[in-house]
Formats: sequence, structure tokens, C-alpha cells
Amino acid sequence: MTPPSHAAQPAKQLLQPPAWTRPKGYANGVSVALPAGGRQVFVAGQIGWDSGQRFHSDRLADQARQALANVVAVLAEAGATPAHITRMTW
Repeated sequence: MTPPSHAAQPAKQLLQPPAWTRPKGYANGVSVALPAGGRQVFVAGQIGWDSGQRFHSDRLADQARQALANVVAVLAEAGATPAHITRMTW
């Protein structure tokens, strides 16, 4: 009997886009296996800097755009898209 596909996945996986500078003291995102199958993804603390942790603008709109692009990049590491977001807070 073949185990369910979620059984091969780690219980907790840190989400780190490959081109990004590795953070110190925090994770960009975490994917957690659910007991009934599937995964839940948590993304937090994204700010308006690029993958090398550099700001390119002082403008709020530019930094908000970059922060949202960062959220999309972390979601992609979990195989998710913005369509999978159920809650966002600012």
C-alpha cells in the first residue's frame, strides 16, 4: 500500500526563495503538515526590500508593491499562489 503523498513531506518546512539572502533570526515563511493531509502556510513580516535585503525606494507605494511581491515569492516556495491566501493583516 502506498502512503498518502503528504506523508513524505516534512512536518515543518522553512520557506526560503533560493535567490534571497538568508535571514538571521527569523523565517520568511513556514509550511506545516496538517494531520488530515494538506499543508498550511504562514508568511509574516515581509517588507519592501528586495531579495538582497536592499530598499530601492522611499515611497510607500513602491515598498508596498515589493512587500506583496515578496509574499508571492514565499508562497511560490510552498507551491501556493495568492489565490490560496485566506487572511492578510497589515
